[in-house]
Amino acid sequence: MNAQAGSTAPALAGTARGGPTALRLLLGAQLRRLRRESGITPEKAARAIRGSHAKISRLELGRVGFKERDVADLLTLYGITDADDRAVLLDLARQANIPGWWHKYSDVLPGWFEFYVGLEEAASVIRCYELQFVPTLLQTPEYARALVLRSNTGRSADDADRRVDLRMRRQERLAGPEAATLWAVMDEGALRRPIGGRKVMRAQLEHLIEVTRQPNITLQIVPFDHGGHAACGGPFTILRFDAPELPDVVYLEQLTSALYLDKSEDTEAYTQVMNALCVDARPATQTSAFLEELLADHG
Repeated sequence: MNAQAGSTAPALAGTARGGPTALRLLLGAQLRRLRRESGITPEKAARAIRGSHAKISRLELGRVGFKERDVADLLTLYGITDADDRAVLLDLARQANIPGWWHKYSDVLPGWFEFYVGLEEAASVIRCYELQFVPTLLQTPEYARALVLRSNTGRSADDADRRVDLRMRRQERLAGPEAATLWAVMDEGALRRPIGGRKVMRAQLEHLIEVTRQPNITLQIVPFDHGGHAACGGPFTILRFDAPELPDVVYLEQLTSALYLDKSEDTEAYTQVMNALCVDARPATQTSAFLEELLADHG
């Protein structure tokens, strides 16, 4: 078992990008693998760290921070005694507790959404379907501000600034040498809904035309004349990661909370729906021309 841990741990340390969320996911997956290979039940693991079955589940899913003492005790329980193997995994635990860049936005970032921002930062491929609005990663600051103010008219100017700034910072994930790949599908209605007024929408359409020229961004539109389609349940996002230890994650946002699905049967079902949407939508090669037509309508 030590040989297995030793061969995997350095790889985990080298593949993590995206800050503490990715590290927590990687370390959690490693601990789950070691527990299962050692034949230890979650209940027995929980007793070893003076916790509950639910705590072990949260740790293995990477949903919470790691105490080094807990990780050390679990490694001992799982028979990992080699000093080098333990050092790598304990170092991952320390790094996983370092706040990500998004921590400074905690005043406007709900806890249930903070986990998503970390996943988004770590993802190599982001696929999303949007029904009402332009996908967040493709919004202009003015369009984003109009949405922020629309969702709560009582927000202060500073609060709105912080929320818009967070969205713009998230868009940096699509730039640079390690940029993620974005494949977005959106309903035509989102482009015809005048968020922020005529001027804001015109600038938003111009921005979409520009960003879809980037090789890592694909945008498709589901036209009105298509009728119904596979994603009748609403918007969703599928996140995929480079590290083979990490499963895809489906994100479903609600009004005051969110669902994160990572079981294979769930992610495969949503992947099939996304694939069907891509077939139903106009081909990506026609997106720029369609946006130009809409732009002409805005005079």
